Amino acid sequence: MTEPRRPERHYPYVDRGPAIYLDSFATIRREADLSRVPATAEKVAVRMIHGSGQVDLTEDLVIDPRLVPTARAALEAGAPILCDATMVVKGVTRGRLPADNEVLCTLNEPQVPGLAAAWGTTRTAAAVSLWEPRLAGAVIAIGNAPTALFHLLEMLIDGAPRPAAIVGCPVGFIGAAESKQALVDLATVHGIDIPFVTVRGRRGGSAMTSSALNALAQEEE
Repeated sequence: MTEPRRPERHYPYVDRGPAIYLDSFATIRREADLSRVPATAEKVAVRMIHGSGQVDLTEDLVIDPRLVPTARAALEAGAPILCDATMVVKGVTRGRLPADNEVLCTLNEPQVPGLAAAWGTTRTAAAVSLWEPRLAGAVIAIGNAPTALFHLLEMLIDGAPRPAAIVGCPVGFIGAAESKQALVDLATVHGIDIPFVTVRGRRGGSAMTSSALNALAQEEE
């Protein structure tokens, strides 16, 4: 195998990993208005900004003040993380997990296509139904499909076991804003009070969601 050769430097840029990391978080803290988020969730907001590259994200973040202590206690007790997409799973830094927690996505389970076809819904939504045996006390991470978040909320309204916390940040143009508003309204409208984080509007995504999980898993930034 030919030995790789580093190219000549043609651009001035920071190329040391630790320096990039530290400078990134310093830039976020300098440019973002973190007064908008609960003090306990500041590091969650910082990591979500880091995962999205958008310092104005705090304008749309909705974070329950109980989110961090509740989710972290659940993870320390060994709770699983249930994800709507494999991209969310891949974004979780396993070394940050306090109890070697299971990080699970059921989207590729064999019964999912049949359920989706029978119910006339997306496979991502149908896959959420397979969470029910693990749902009690789990940490939920939905970063892709609005239908998955809607389906989860409907399960909870129908009496499914309650998770410890919900990271609900699906992205997109159809149903994303509406599903996240439904999460915000869950306690008021249906009396189901679960700590959560979401971002109003169309923004969201797997990177933002896994960034929030990484912050919830460990205090260290």
